[in-house]
Amino acid sequence: MKRTRHQSGYVFHQGGFWYVRYYDNVMNAEGEIERQQKCRKLVAYGSQYRTQRDVRSLADELLKPINDGTHTPESTMTVADFIEKHYLPHVEQQKRRVSTYRGYRNVWSRYLKTRTPIALRDFRTFDGNRLLLDIARNESLSRRTLGHIKSMLSGVFTHALRQGILNTPNPMRDVEIPKGKANSETHAYALEEIMRMLAVLPQPVKAIVAAAAFTGARKGELRGFLWENYDGEQISITQSVWRSHVGEPKTVTSKAPIPVIAPLKDFLEWHRIAAGNPATGLMFPNSLGRPLNFDELAFRVIKPAFTKAGIAWHGWHAFRRGLATNLYRLGVKDKTIQAILRHSNISLTMNIYVKSVTPDARAAMQQLESFYATNMQRSTKDSETVLQ
Repeated sequence: MKRTRHQSGYVFHQGGFWYVRYYDNVMNAEGEIERQQKCRKLVAYGSQYRTQRDVRSLADELLKPINDGTHTPESTMTVADFIEKHYLPHVEQQKRRVSTYRGYRNVWSRYLKTRTPIALRDFRTFDGNRLLLDIARNESLSRRTLGHIKSMLSGVFTHALRQGILNTPNPMRDVEIPKGKANSETHAYALEEIMRMLAVLPQPVKAIVAAAAFTGARKGELRGFLWENYDGEQISITQSVWRSHVGEPKTVTSKAPIPVIAPLKDFLEWHRIAAGNPATGLMFPNSLGRPLNFDELAFRVIKPAFTKAGIAWHGWHAFRRGLATNLYRLGVKDKTIQAILRHSNISLTMNIYVKSVTPDARAAMQQLESFYATNMQRSTKDSETVLQ
């Protein structure tokens, strides 16, 4: 690292305060390094600070990072400039999932862009606390979302440290996450709801909903299901589709295969026969052979059918939460539920995905499961194909 020549600065007092004037190498708006004269306030004049000697130690402390090379010219970039010009391009290049990058960009543009004009080197834990408090006061966000914002900012400073732009501890490490608004209650589809759904839906939508309900796969993973990854007993997860982008699953553990229960197997076999017994390709394509738009399917087919039958639609992810909750009600062990949902952390499975339920007699639930499996085939009547 290139060191600047040692300087002691010029200390003076004016208007009731002590100041120090010094030179610093900074990065200008064009990304070029130039030497500029700076002036910083040190302390109020008076009491124990009446002479230049009294405030010399304060000036030396301020100039030390410049004199010993700890501060780099690049660290004079604002946090906003660094995120836009360096961090987000890094995320786009390194992250495998397009949705992750888009999420970071949304956080940046909505909550951080106008709130981070401060230089990287001047950003302290205090600034991080103040920033999150400002966002919490002015935006209707949950504590979980505020935690995501803190995590992103922590990643910003970690990247600056790895690039040698900063040589100080990550200022976001000890930032406290504000309370935020209460998290809205999420829904988990019960077995009883799923049975009613499958009774009113046409094929092949039955197969899609059954796959969502009995594999617990994420929407993007469902859209990426491939026939060659299904052997009649389990489905391997090798891809995930977000909008029109095909990428890898969310995590390493997400690639674990998912067991297929007998009722789902029946639905998939019916769907396969109706599709011409394909050996490879997407399980649920649109008419052009591309991944089906599940949100459009819900709007065009599922919601109208549910509204007519008096069934509430809570979105695709409620099937994933539902599987966790239904397995828990049936007495399945926590670690087994975690493995089926392919979570890397069991606390995520139990705290977020398993919803509280009223005490159920296990025998009754087992009877329900048996009844469901026995009567599943009765709801698989041939219906008009609705996928375009």
